[in-house]
Amino acid sequence: MNGLYLAFIKRALPLKQLAVLLVLTAFAVTAGIKTYQSLSKDVQIIDNGKPITVRTMSDNVAETLEMLDISIRPDDYISMAPDTELDSEALNVISIKRAVPVNILVDGQLKEVWSYKDTVEEVVADNGITLNPLDRYEGVDAKDKIKEGMNIRIVRVSEEIIAEQTEIPFTVVEKPNNVMNEGETKVVVNGENGIREKYYKLTYEDNRPVSREFVNEKIIKEPVSKVVEYGTVLNFRNHRGDLVRYKDVIKMKATAYTASYEDTGKHPDHPAFGITYTGLKAREGVIAVDPKVIPLGTKVYVEVPGPAPDYGFAIAADIGSAIKGKLIDLYFDTKEEVRKWGRRDVVVYILNEQNDTRWKENNNPCK
Repeated sequence: MNGLYLAFIKRALPLKQLAVLLVLTAFAVTAGIKTYQSLSKDVQIIDNGKPITVRTMSDNVAETLEMLDISIRPDDYISMAPDTELDSEALNVISIKRAVPVNILVDGQLKEVWSYKDTVEEVVADNGITLNPLDRYEGVDAKDKIKEGMNIRIVRVSEEIIAEQTEIPFTVVEKPNNVMNEGETKVVVNGENGIREKYYKLTYEDNRPVSREFVNEKIIKEPVSKVVEYGTVLNFRNHRGDLVRYKDVIKMKATAYTASYEDTGKHPDHPAFGITYTGLKAREGVIAVDPKVIPLGTKVYVEVPGPAPDYGFAIAADIGSAIKGKLIDLYFDTKEEVRKWGRRDVVVYILNEQNDTRWKENNNPCK
């Protein structure tokens, strides 16, 4: 009450009545204060970390916020629902976290979202985005604090193992064949390429390949070597086209003889006339040798170098007192043939097959 009002009361009322009025007024004020105190609520609002403490007669959270002109956006967080009634006997704490705009680039799409979450990974999860074990963030980390206008890029990472097959070339194994002619070959086993499988790990980022890493390899199929036999038997064809297979060759001198007394010292009536040292009947195709150089019984081919005809196939079946070293004596049927032969250089081939019987067909040597 101001001074004018008190002065008026003093003039208008007797002293006793004035005292009663003052008591009633004090009682009313005290009662009003007690009523206010019993109906008001203590409220603390923490708005984005900034505390505001008030006492209010509002019944619920919404009325309190409206009284303080605090608006809540749809994406903001509030710890108490707007229709929550306030507690008059305890401190009502209302926490508000303001959402900020954030850009999320994922799966080729740009998502503009508002979020009140604290960290990058919380914002991503809150927007229903699941990261696979290999996925990663680019430009930010999962635990980074959210900032207004932050750009969050999620890179999708995937891996796959692929297999690539390559051929293993087969090798060629050559083996000597002591029956085949030199210059001849024969495939015994056909070669087959093997198969090698190599494994690579491919890494993709947002479906684009970024790396290729060798992992391991294994042999799916072993190669099969090609086996080729090659002939080792020396050979040539004579002027008649006959194949001569030989295992050794000796350059020699050759004379000629007949079964006559002048050549053998035996008359036609001698029991051993026309019989060689080995017991064979003397005939064309039989030659006398030094057994130390060419063993008796050896089948040979006698070649005459140059254009002259060869003596041909023969058997070492005779010896002679003058036949020593690299000198042989060739049998002819007539003295005329012996005279024509004279003494010549020859090449003697030791036949590879000692069961060769073509010497028996040598009835026309040097013709």
